[in-house]
Amino acid sequence: MSNYKELTDIEILENIVKYDSKALEELYLRYSPILFSLIKKIVPDTRSAEKILLDVFIIVWRKIDLFNFKSGNVYVWLIFLARNKAVEFVRNKGEISKDDKYEDFFVIPLLEDSIDSLSLKSAIKAKPEISEALDNLTEAQKYVILLSFYEGLTLDQIAEKLNIPIPTVRSKITVALDKLKENLLGK
Repeated sequence: MSNYKELTDIEILENIVKYDSKALEELYLRYSPILFSLIKKIVPDTRSAEKILLDVFIIVWRKIDLFNFKSGNVYVWLIFLARNKAVEFVRNKGEISKDDKYEDFFVIPLLEDSIDSLSLKSAIKAKPEISEALDNLTEAQKYVILLSFYEGLTLDQIAEKLNIPIPTVRSKITVALDKLKENLLGK
């Protein structure tokens, strides 16, 4: 394969399955900027964020067989993989887990076939609409999403932090996500 830039994300992953290091390099070139940006929001230390980013691509190389090719959702899989790895780093107080079973179960995302596919190009194109939808949330709604997604806090931890019952936390997150969805759909 001579021109990797012309391959789709799925074709790149299909080549990674065959241990094609040039395909991994192309995936890194495509996704490292956006993944690094996400990781830095969760782990502000640049050196740690760089280690996590590298670890994300090591996971892709070693465990590409855990990607659901039926979903075809490379962008979402990589975003959640990077997010989960960064949250794991924060939860483990700066340590990157080397436990394969833990990683398989808690770090590598399991995407259902029914999830809408989103490409890097369409995500970048939708960024203004997503930013506007987030801006239209209340501060409280933004905060519970931040605690859940970026800080990776569990419902128990959010309840403790906000000093409210777990069902209230669950309700607040559900309302925030519903409002975000409503804002994105323009209702």
